[in-house]
Amino acid sequence: MSDHRPIAYDGFEGEVGRIFSTSTPSWPNRPSAPADAPNVIVMLVDDLGFSDLGCYGSEIRTPNVDALAEKGVRFANFHVNPMCSPTRASLLTGLNAHMAGVGFVAHSDPGFPGYAMELRPDAVTIADAFRASGWATFALGKWHLCKDSDLSDAGSKHSWPLQAGFDRYYGVLDGFTNLHQPHRLYQDNHVVEPDDYPDDYYLSDDLTDKAIEMVTRLRSSHPTKPFFMYFAHCAVHAPLHAKDSDIERYRGSYDSGWDEIRAQRFARQQDLGIVPPNAVLPDRPTEAEHEVRAWDDHSEDERLLFARYKETYAAMVDNIDQNLGRLRAHLEMLGEWDNTIVLFTSDNGASREGQTMGTAAYFRTLLGAARNADEDFHQADLAQIDQIGGPQTMPHYPRGWAMASNTPFRLYKVNAHHGGHQVPMVLSWPDGNVEPGIRHVYQHVTDVMATLVELAGAQIPDSRNGMVGPKPVGESFTGTIFDKNADSTHAEQYYESWGHRSFYRDGWTATTCHPQTVAFSDDRWELHDLENDPSQTTDLGDLHPERLAELVEAWETAAWANQVFPLDERSMLKETTRPPSEKPMTAGLTLYPGTPTLERYRSYQLIQYRSFGVRVRVSYCAGDEGVLFAHGDQGGGYSMYIDDGQLVAAHNGYGQMAQLLGGPVSPGEHDVLFSVEALAG
Repeated sequence: MSDHRPIAYDGFEGEVGRIFSTSTPSWPNRPSAPADAPNVIVMLVDDLGFSDLGCYGSEIRTPNVDALAEKGVRFANFHVNPMCSPTRASLLTGLNAHMAGVGFVAHSDPGFPGYAMELRPDAVTIADAFRASGWATFALGKWHLCKDSDLSDAGSKHSWPLQAGFDRYYGVLDGFTNLHQPHRLYQDNHVVEPDDYPDDYYLSDDLTDKAIEMVTRLRSSHPTKPFFMYFAHCAVHAPLHAKDSDIERYRGSYDSGWDEIRAQRFARQQDLGIVPPNAVLPDRPTEAEHEVRAWDDHSEDERLLFARYKETYAAMVDNIDQNLGRLRAHLEMLGEWDNTIVLFTSDNGASREGQTMGTAAYFRTLLGAARNADEDFHQADLAQIDQIGGPQTMPHYPRGWAMASNTPFRLYKVNAHHGGHQVPMVLSWPDGNVEPGIRHVYQHVTDVMATLVELAGAQIPDSRNGMVGPKPVGESFTGTIFDKNADSTHAEQYYESWGHRSFYRDGWTATTCHPQTVAFSDDRWELHDLENDPSQTTDLGDLHPERLAELVEAWETAAWANQVFPLDERSMLKETTRPPSEKPMTAGLTLYPGTPTLERYRSYQLIQYRSFGVRVRVSYCAGDEGVLFAHGDQGGGYSMYIDDGQLVAAHNGYGQMAQLLGGPVSPGEHDVLFSVEALAG
């Protein structure tokens, strides 16, 4: 035997002879799930309010979610983070969002660890845990957990789904999209380039088709291997897009307005036991930038348009429920539904991004042009009422409907009051012998990872890619799933979003709604006793100043411990401060024939806050027509084309179309310049 032989076979547990017949084989252990391990599905809906499901008091038709709730567990005191990306980060890592590196939505990169806008590389994910324990891992839908500058072909993929523990992925990597004609779909680690979308295409249906396909492929390849599926719907986030057949089901359902719908939902919640008997329905919001007018104070035309927005939103919720039913039917056909854990929830409260009047042009309102003058746009939106829900408009409802969706809680998505983060959560496991019913114990999204891993019998690795990161802060709440009298496992929690802040401890909250122009030191903190005032209607700060001060100080301590600072003073520094490494992305480029569609962030850098020009070299023959270039989509953009021998430049100013005629084009070679000058201020 040569001297090097023991070293070469170091760690091999068999015996090696000179030939196979005199040797004993041995194989390294591969991860294998426990016998009869359950499948696990986390279904996350975007911007769904606390009261938007039938089993939480809604008039919207959700029989499939309601069926989960009937034999499963409904959580009436479940909390997430007040915005989408932070909630996703906490759900997938068990960390507080800022500690995970995602303290805000992933559309900025200001250079601070709590706002890296991507999952930290040493954070073990729930997908890592399940894959290391022998489960297949699937992700579908909205990701929104990597830097916007990394979504191009040149960007790093280290925070994409497949690099975060998932075997397969299909969906939208950034924040939202047109549900009828998605701007950019990804499959696994590459872009999907459809030639066109069918007239009946709808993204929620497509995502469900892909989910069913992933399960079918797994089961045809292995008879028993369980799967973990993270299914993050892009709906019901704006733009409000729905199928005509679903919208038609809700025609006239919201003519009574948000005040009446809210009161009806609250009454049903009391009957269902979703809210405690001592809960009070708060007055309409009066806080600056958040106020809601009475429904009857709006004109007939305004109410007509407002109702149409809500009809479309209800159709979106209905469609998600239908698709849950389709996925369930497929798993029942495979004989696997009963041994599948399903957790259904929302990423934050309902959104107030439609402002006071709603909008048919989401970007116009989101970017602030209509924030103080949205009534000026109402007639233009009303003229498009028959297109609401289809691909040609980008609608969002007015925040009066967000108020109703978040019944009985105050304020909305982004806010630290409970309307921003107290959401519906249903957990079902037919084979799990859960104790059905409603749970009022406080739990947080950081607890989901520990809970599902424990329920399924998986293990959380100690490190990721050789790096040991912070341990998950969430605590398993499996006890309350099997025992309705079990106590909460989450005693305290901080919240922060856009400067809105809150701290929860043992049934009390200190909360502030931060006005944009007010110094943080001047914010007014409210104190609420949730046991006696679950909807935060009565401020007890003057009666218990010491308790209030204690909770405010606890928030400060938690903020420093979790990378919350620096706070965003809404100065645009967070949005405009970018790393030097992105400077090359602002350079001009030549688009040659065959160049694929540019990713949104790269193309945006060519025009953001700057003058620019597009030069087109055209070889024209009489009768030629078509688009020379286009940048944007139905939500806004510009293009240049030749039609009937005329050169035309078109600009879509967030729904307001303008055309500039460039005159007839003569046969031959032309150099055409489209020039835009950025005005000061």
